[in-house]
Amino acid sequence: MKKRDSFLSYGKQQLDEDDIAAVVETLRSPFLTQGPKVEEFEKAVANYVGVKYAVAFANGTAALHAACYVAGIGVGDEVITTPITFAATSNAVLYCGGTPVFADIDENTYNIDPLEIEGKITTKTKVIMPVDFSGQPVDIDSLMDIAKRHNLIVIEDGAHSLGASYKGSKVGSQADMTMFSFHPVKPITTGEGGIITTNSEAFYEKLKLFRSHGIGKTPYAIEQGDWYYEMTELGFNYRMCDMQAALGVSQMCKIDGFIERRREIAALYNKKLAAIPGIVLPEQMEKAESGWHLYMIQLDSQVLHKPRKEIFNEMREQNIGVHVHYIPVYWQPYYKELGYEKGLCPIAEKWYEQALTLPIYPGMTDEDVGDVVLALKKVLDIL
Repeated sequence: MKKRDSFLSYGKQQLDEDDIAAVVETLRSPFLTQGPKVEEFEKAVANYVGVKYAVAFANGTAALHAACYVAGIGVGDEVITTPITFAATSNAVLYCGGTPVFADIDENTYNIDPLEIEGKITTKTKVIMPVDFSGQPVDIDSLMDIAKRHNLIVIEDGAHSLGASYKGSKVGSQADMTMFSFHPVKPITTGEGGIITTNSEAFYEKLKLFRSHGIGKTPYAIEQGDWYYEMTELGFNYRMCDMQAALGVSQMCKIDGFIERRREIAALYNKKLAAIPGIVLPEQMEKAESGWHLYMIQLDSQVLHKPRKEIFNEMREQNIGVHVHYIPVYWQPYYKELGYEKGLCPIAEKWYEQALTLPIYPGMTDEDVGDVVLALKKVLDIL
């Protein structure tokens, strides 16, 4: 088997002429920012997931920062989250002066384990921040029950899971606030971008204020005149521009097709990889449907007798863009300086040592999937 002629990335945006035309139309309009497209995009996302409100931001990290802020996280407050996520999740807690507390994952779903959360709750705990890792929804019913019993807020990091569903309802409608990301490898893209969905009017109003310098039209400002405004809180310039939103509106028209194709690719992987010794396939909860942002396998080192790094490098040599998601956050040097140590979450750490991400995105063909599987077989010496 010869290697592919071109490199197959683990993820990639899916754009067409309609997307390009939507952005061009906005470029020719009077509004490049602070215009009507942002609100149109917000309504499209809110309607899709089934909530009253959505507030768009410049990127997903800004959206998480805003959610932590409006949840009231401050110095001395603790937020329970997972270590198997991108650093932005727990960083948003640090931005507000809070303390991330890492709970271990479920060894089957790779998501945060509700039982582990129970053991981490203290009088300082204010928020639970689960992550829908790889696009598989967390067991949100269990988490909301825990939150209700302990008077906590749930901020769901759904960066991977727009289009996924839990018990027949779209992710984004169950938690107090849910963040979605629109980075190019995510379910839809706005280039960069993020959004918070919520049914809370109070959160909605605070989120809008926070993303725009803390400036708004108070009753007093309205009395003074149209030019007058008041800064009532210390906010940030986290606004999404109309060019991003125009792309997002166009992409939202295609999301169901994108998700369906991701599910087809995942099913094809499951079929083709099932008989390969040493490959552990990702499991899915019966009550949830993943959006399959990532397709993650585990490499059983006791069976394969080949280090992951060697497998990774040889797959890359075959032009297969495998990756690893993610290094446990508290292993990062910055977190070590804060006092976090290895061994906090043994299941997560073991999982990380064996994890490998295979390419998955809507533009992949069945032949691309076949190339990935053949390359993996070659690297594992089972052809």
